[in-house]
Amino acid sequence: MVPDRSPSPNRGSAASRPRTLYTPAERVRRDATVWTLVQGVLAPVQFVICLISLVLVGRFLATGNGYETAAVSVVVKTAALYAIMITGSIWEKAVFGRWLFAPAFFYEDAVSMLVIALHTAYLAMLVCGWGTPTDRFAVALAGYASYGINAAQFVFKLRAARLEAGGDRAGAVDSARVLA
Repeated sequence: MVPDRSPSPNRGSAASRPRTLYTPAERVRRDATVWTLVQGVLAPVQFVICLISLVLVGRFLATGNGYETAAVSVVVKTAALYAIMITGSIWEKAVFGRWLFAPAFFYEDAVSMLVIALHTAYLAMLVCGWGTPTDRFAVALAGYASYGINAAQFVFKLRAARLEAGGDRAGAVDSARVLA
């Protein structure tokens, strides 16, 4: 007799069940790697740097004062972004076995590439003297806007991981990728 493999109304088909964010093995690797802690520390630090820089850039754009401080703040924000992206890539390799674009974080990584491109464009403009300060800060603000979208993606993933795990500590470790 051949077993009945049709989906039961109680179980649902494999195609209709949502993919969990982490397999049990990935969850163990996520909880065991030091890169989770590194990401968990860098994410809020980068967020605070972004807020400070946003105020400084806004002040310059509104008043024309404080260009150097605003420019340095964008460079510091970009350095923090590079740090979190490099360590995030190492985290992804440790947890998912690939440096970037693991299925669980594919869209977040795709938007992260835009964030990096805009921040890098700002640095290129600054170093090469391209554009006016206002032009450069417009690119930086576009980078900050894309960073905001990216941060929201990661916050959504953090929430999904917490709900998936029933609200236990599993979601807390996902803050490792929040605000990348």
